Amino acid sequence: MTLHRFALLCAMSSGLAALAACSSTSEPELRASKPVIHVSSARAASDISSCLQRMIPSAQTRRDQGSTELLVGSNAWLVTLTPSVYGSVVKVQQSSSDDGGVPEPELRFDIARCTT
Repeated sequence: MTLHRFALLCAMSSGLAALAACSSTSEPELRASKPVIHVSSARAASDISSCLQRMIPSAQTRRDQGSTELLVGSNAWLVTLTPSVYGSVVKVQQSSSDDGGVPEPELRFDIARCTT
């Protein structure tokens, strides 16, 4: 690889990274947003998580302090599943920017389907 190609590749990579950073909401901002959905379910958090992953294959899942979090879209939605005595608590937060990924009605349907 020539030095010129390497420099061009580096410039393109940094440009794409900057573009990606501008188009998505930061996680702290997303966590600070008011919940759009806040419900209790008799189903276990692991069952709800598995169901949502089947319904929304693009969701990224991680465990955080006993809760399960699913990031949907480019940080457009944060779904937090917290175990409770009676099943789970589901909290859904939406970013201020819409990435055009999963529309709210579709996400609401998926949440309803997976929590009942």
